[in-house]
Amino acid sequence: MNFTKLYELMHDTELEVWLPTLDKQIKQGLCNDTYGKLSGWKKALTELPVIELKKVELNAQHVAVYPKTALSNDEADALKNTLKKFMPWRKGPYLVHGVNLNTEWRSDLKWQRLQAAIKPLAGRTVLDVGCGNGYHAWRMRGMGADLVIGIDPSPLFVMQFQALQHFIKDEKTYVLPLGIEAVPDNLSAFDTVFSMGVFYHRKSPVDHLYQLRQCLKSGGELVLETLVIKGDEFQVLMPEDRYAQMRNVWFIPSSKAMIKWLQRCGFKNVKLIDESITGLDEQRSTEWMQFHSLKDFLHPDDSSKTIEGYPAPLRAIFTAEAP
Repeated sequence: MNFTKLYELMHDTELEVWLPTLDKQIKQGLCNDTYGKLSGWKKALTELPVIELKKVELNAQHVAVYPKTALSNDEADALKNTLKKFMPWRKGPYLVHGVNLNTEWRSDLKWQRLQAAIKPLAGRTVLDVGCGNGYHAWRMRGMGADLVIGIDPSPLFVMQFQALQHFIKDEKTYVLPLGIEAVPDNLSAFDTVFSMGVFYHRKSPVDHLYQLRQCLKSGGELVLETLVIKGDEFQVLMPEDRYAQMRNVWFIPSSKAMIKWLQRCGFKNVKLIDESITGLDEQRSTEWMQFHSLKDFLHPDDSSKTIEGYPAPLRAIFTAEAP
């Protein structure tokens, strides 16, 4: 993994102030001594074949790469088996030289709900916080973003991105093994910042909103997607323990409360652009993610509730402008 090109792109931009610490942060995030399985994933990267490329598609349901010459059955099986060494695959879908990587989440459905409502990404510098393996980062690049930096502290997701980058070879899309805490304070470097599926995992949600705001240039756009509940501006759910079997869920506000929080943190032109129930067509177990998924997290007698008895997952997307 070589990040030299990224560092070059950051020079002489607002991102330059990050450079003195970034290389050390990346090395710490990909330390074999810290993550026991990391060496195996790194080895799997070396086993990926070199395949002559015909086309890359970043702006469609499947983020896809197509070979100049179709793979034989044996070659396709070998590629599939190597990609399975990076399981579980949660965000997607992908089509990799004919191998249909059918992930747990149909992340394209979320993208469909927001892409027409956000500011055009062409020519913009974008940060994707909690980006997973980078599916949405690729879609951002497909919409013309000039540079996309995804951050996620999970080394598995970074390795999944690297497996895809092995074939896509895009020098303006990156996923780094970092949390938002690694981003310098008051960076003010990004035209657009995405935070999708992160907010409810933060112990201090207001601090998270301020962290996102500090990443944005004045007038830049925040795109925030999170779990919400029905109710007025005073309604917030704080689960007693787990929510839909997730341990680290802290605050789930109503959409009206979320708007108030964004406004209180100084954001302007706050808008709710979508509110949708998460369905079994959007999140489910697959060949590529064989563990329990949404159907196992809902109440067996009432799918409008989680297994713990809370309202079933309802997700909302907001846009807001940094002052």
